[in-house]
Amino acid sequence: MREFQWCCSTWLCWRQACSFCPWTFDNRWPALRACWLRQGAAEWLRERMSFLKTSRPTAVNLFNTMDALGKVVEDAVASGRNDQQIYHAYADAAEQMLEEDVKANKAIGDAGADAILAAMKAAGRDGAARVMTICNTGALATAGWGTALGVLRTLHARGKLERAYCLETRPYNQGARLTAFELVEDGLPGTLICDSMAAALMQRCGLDACIVGADRVVANGDSANKIGTYSLAVLSRHHGVPFYVAAPLTTLDVNLKHGSEIPIEERPDEELCSLKVEGVSHRVAAPGIGVWNPAFDVTPASLISGIVTDCGLIPKRSQDFDVAAFVPEKKRKVNGQ
Repeated sequence: MREFQWCCSTWLCWRQACSFCPWTFDNRWPALRACWLRQGAAEWLRERMSFLKTSRPTAVNLFNTMDALGKVVEDAVASGRNDQQIYHAYADAAEQMLEEDVKANKAIGDAGADAILAAMKAAGRDGAARVMTICNTGALATAGWGTALGVLRTLHARGKLERAYCLETRPYNQGARLTAFELVEDGLPGTLICDSMAAALMQRCGLDACIVGADRVVANGDSANKIGTYSLAVLSRHHGVPFYVAAPLTTLDVNLKHGSEIPIEERPDEELCSLKVEGVSHRVAAPGIGVWNPAFDVTPASLISGIVTDCGLIPKRSQDFDVAAFVPEKKRKVNGQ
């Protein structure tokens, strides 16, 4: 299964990288190649990266990645490289990012597993962990291991995962469609529940931790993630369940001070009003009903027990985190300074 995850995520990343490289598909896409060559490598790449930035306003990783790749393109132009060399420079940088992402994910897995097991020990509970998560943060969302789901994989590899509970994650069902798939394919003990069942499960069955991913973590530790995460954090606080956010350094945005500054993407009404089965949409909501469909919510830092990064846990103050102090210190260590 590990080979499947790697191949799947590698293909997703390379599909994007190769879409920018006409020499990869010389024989299969002559019309597109002609278009790219006519426009010029640097111009076409700038246009495509600007377009990608419009796809997910809440996620800071996307902007960081496009900025980094944009610099690769500009450096290649400044050094006098031709079109083919510019495309290859881009693809090489994308491939390096792929390797770095896997490494970061596995570091998050170790740090998160350590944090959960330490919290269990402090609570007087030994044995394997019962952990809940939301949305998809695994191999299908990253480069092959995962952030929050990567922590569950690490716990399982250590023989310390009793059960992973994944929320359905309405309205787009990433938990049911993607996370449940990964748990089954990877042989992890998993149980799928509706979002509205989380409180009842905490009350009746008990949990050792909740761990979620993040699309953006700001300077005080407020964290944006898939809609429903904030509710899960509130429920965790009420039931005394430690609540962790798993996020690589690339997700930390110290330019924003509070979560209220994070732009929240709102999705089309159709996603909430209809269910899609085998590519066909079936409306379940009454025609004419008003719809509010934000894709993300923001969990206040005060509800978060720990923010797990590829450089370890960010220390928590009384009610929030000093992310701004953590980031430059850890980046210096990563860069060997």
